[in-house]
Amino acid sequence: MLCTVGIQDQVPKWMYNRQGGGWLTAEYSMLPNAGNPRKPRDGRTGRPVDGRTLEIQRLIGRALRCAVDLKQLPEVTMWVDCDVLQADGGTRTTSINGAIVALYDALLYMEEQKRLPKWPMRGLVSAISVGLKDDAPLVDLDYHEDSAAEADLNVICSSDGKLIEVQGAAEKAPFTVERFHEMVAAGQRSCESVDKLQRQALGI
Repeated sequence: MLCTVGIQDQVPKWMYNRQGGGWLTAEYSMLPNAGNPRKPRDGRTGRPVDGRTLEIQRLIGRALRCAVDLKQLPEVTMWVDCDVLQADGGTRTTSINGAIVALYDALLYMEEQKRLPKWPMRGLVSAISVGLKDDAPLVDLDYHEDSAAEADLNVICSSDGKLIEVQGAAEKAPFTVERFHEMVAAGQRSCESVDKLQRQALGI
């Protein structure tokens, strides 16, 4: 994944005449040869962005907005771009993990430019995929593991381990609430490990 953050010196029209603050939104795209078979670029086929891409963009945006007090931003829009260079499962969770690091860096830049009245980030956000394979939880699934999973979750956590969002569904047959709780717990433990790696990358 390549994750970057751009800062636009205006807010969306629907935020005009509000009491200050900024906005954060995300875009997600899979480069044509990130997977096999090749995926045409969005817009090249004359069709709008596909539903899966829109759903992932909204997920990334929701997760990142949970980490930032938008009222502490100046009137800017922070554009988070997540581009898949090589796809092998878990691209939406990897997008979140990389995007929060890029967002932290962008806010550091704004702080150095004295554009932040107050540090707006509440904490980091981490995410992991969890599958049910042979009736046991498996984390960070690759494509082949995901294809064979009996159930599939995406678990997103804040730095203190609280849940931000859990997406999931059975793939072949219903699964029990007990297995669901095991999968969520496995996801939370893995998010703790991701959080440590993010902090190491940022030097915090």
